[in-house]
Amino acid sequence: MKRITIIIFLLSFTLLLNGCWSKRELNELAIVVALGIDKIDDEFEVSMQIVNPGEISSKQTSGKRSPVVTYHAKGKSVFEALRRMTTLTPRKPYMSHLQMLVIGKELAADGIIQSLDLLARDHEIRNDFYIVVADQSTANEVLNVLTPIEKVPANKMKNSNEGSQKSWATTSTIQLDKLINNLISDGKSTVLSTIEIVGDTKLGIDQTNVERIKTPVLLEYTGLSVFKEDKLVGKLNEEESQGYNYLKDELKSTIEIMSCPKGGNLSTEIIKSKTKVKGKIINGSPSIDVTINVDQNIGEVECDIDLSKIKTIHMINKSTSKLIKEKIKKTLDSIQKKYRADVVGFGDAIHRADPKEWKKIKGNWESLFPELKVNVKVKVNTRGLGTVQNSLLYKTKE
Repeated sequence: MKRITIIIFLLSFTLLLNGCWSKRELNELAIVVALGIDKIDDEFEVSMQIVNPGEISSKQTSGKRSPVVTYHAKGKSVFEALRRMTTLTPRKPYMSHLQMLVIGKELAADGIIQSLDLLARDHEIRNDFYIVVADQSTANEVLNVLTPIEKVPANKMKNSNEGSQKSWATTSTIQLDKLINNLISDGKSTVLSTIEIVGDTKLGIDQTNVERIKTPVLLEYTGLSVFKEDKLVGKLNEEESQGYNYLKDELKSTIEIMSCPKGGNLSTEIIKSKTKVKGKIINGSPSIDVTINVDQNIGEVECDIDLSKIKTIHMINKSTSKLIKEKIKKTLDSIQKKYRADVVGFGDAIHRADPKEWKKIKGNWESLFPELKVNVKVKVNTRGLGTVQNSLLYKTKE
C-alpha cells in the first residue's frame, strides 16, 4: 500500500510539467548555415545561406536542385533585415547552426560593431561561428558560390579556414567572443581572414560550377584583413599573415623554403612553434621582447647537401630562423608603419608587465605604437630528416 501511495504521489508531479512547450520540428525551420552582411548606401543588406535538406541527404537527393538556397533583404538595422527576410523564406530562419559570418568590404570599412550587436545579444544564436571579410566582392556574392566536394558552401568556407590555419598559417579562426574581446582590449585592433571569389562571379551561382573537373569559380582565403578599432584599414599578404601567426603564438604548422649553398632549394615543415611576448617600460619608453622556439622537420630536398653532418643541420636551423625573422619584420612594418594598428596585442603585454606605467602612456599609445621597439629572437631545432637522409636526385647523379 505504501509503494502504491509513493507511485501515485510521483505521478501527480507530471501534471505540473509543461512538456516541450517551445519545441520546433525540423520541417518547420529553415536552417541557416551562413550569414552575409553588406552595407549598401545607408542600409544593411543581409544574406542567408539556407540548407535544402532533400538535396544534402545521400538517399533522397535528386541532383537537380541546389543543396542550399540564398535569400537576402535590406533594412536600416540587421534586425530589421532579418525580420523582413521572413517575407521571402518559406520557413522561419533558424540560426543556431550558423557556421560562417561573411562581412562585406564596404561594411568592414565603415565599422562592424553595429552589425555584431544583434548576433552577440540574441540567445538563439551560438557564438562558435567563424567571421571573415569578403574582398573584391560582396558578402552576398560569396554566399552565392556553389562549391565542389562540400555540397554546403558554408562547410567549405569553415573547413578551408581551419585547414589553412593548421597547415599553412595564413588565416585566423576568429569567433564572435574572440573578435569582441579583441575590439575592447587595449589598442582595440584585430584581424579577420579574407575570402575572395576566384573566377567569374556570375558563373559561381550556376550548378555547372560543381559539375566540371576543373571548377571555374572557387572561394579562396588570401591573407588577413586588418582592423583598427572596428574599421578595416588594410590587408596582410601571405607572408605577413604567417608572421602575424608566429607573433600571436597561433601558428601550428607551415612550410619554410630556403636556398641551398650550391643552388637549389630545401623545404622544412614547422611542426611546433611557441612564442613568448614580454613588455617593459624603461624611463617611460616601452619596448617588447619576442622569443620564438620552433621545431621543424626536413620536408623536401632539391639540392646537393649532406644532411648527415651536424654543421649542415646548424646551417638549416640558422636559415630557417632568418626566414622567420624576415617574415615577422614585414608584418611589423605593415602593422606599425602602414596601418598603425596593434593587432598583435603589444599594448596588453605592456599593461600586464607594468600597469602603473601603462596608465601614464595609455592615452598616447596610438602615437607610441608605430615607433615601438620590438626585439625578436628565433631559436630553431630540426627534429627529423625523413625516411631518406640525402636527396635521391643527387644520389642518382653520382
